[in-house]
Amino acid sequence: MDYLAMNELGLADQHSSFRGRMGRKRTSYDETGGYKSKNLHAERRRREKLSNRLLTLRALVPIITNMNKGTIIEDAITYIQELKKNVEVLTDMLQEMEASSSEEETKTRVSKIDASEEMKQCGIKEDVQVSNIDGDKLWIKIILEKKRGGFGRLMEKMACFGLELIDSNVTTSKGAMLVTACVEGAFGDNLTVQQTKELLTQIIKGI
Repeated sequence: MDYLAMNELGLADQHSSFRGRMGRKRTSYDETGGYKSKNLHAERRRREKLSNRLLTLRALVPIITNMNKGTIIEDAITYIQELKKNVEVLTDMLQEMEASSSEEETKTRVSKIDASEEMKQCGIKEDVQVSNIDGDKLWIKIILEKKRGGFGRLMEKMACFGLELIDSNVTTSKGAMLVTACVEGAFGDNLTVQQTKELLTQIIKGI
């Protein structure tokens, strides 16, 4: 039926209106479909991102009891709580060690000051005396400040410089330490009085 005949029957406007409505429906359907498609892509990306993050979390946690998402998160929480407890324990231990070390250093400094002052008050000074007694053997007398571990360090340094103690005696009094001993060359070296005295003087200054 052509448009003129339809116009005569009063159907032209209805047909035009029907075509307009059909066109709008197609447009509306296309827009809605495109919107849903975008939503699906966004949701897929979000899930992939979440899945990758869960895989990373699973790799960081040493013990995973189950591979589902909820269990991975619960195991991660448990592991983090254990790490937090370990950090707290180690922090407490470190603080105790630092406090103990600081206290020990304070005691050492106080002891050193007390020994030095006591020597000064008693008129005692550091001194080294060396003399020959028999063949290659020398007799030594050392007066030095009494320090914690001082005698041990003295023996170590003397051994490093080739001085072997045959017999020794140590006494402490009034902030000072008195060391008497017979020494000889550890490697069969002939020791001279002057060289040995100079060497011992350098040693006690470094203790």
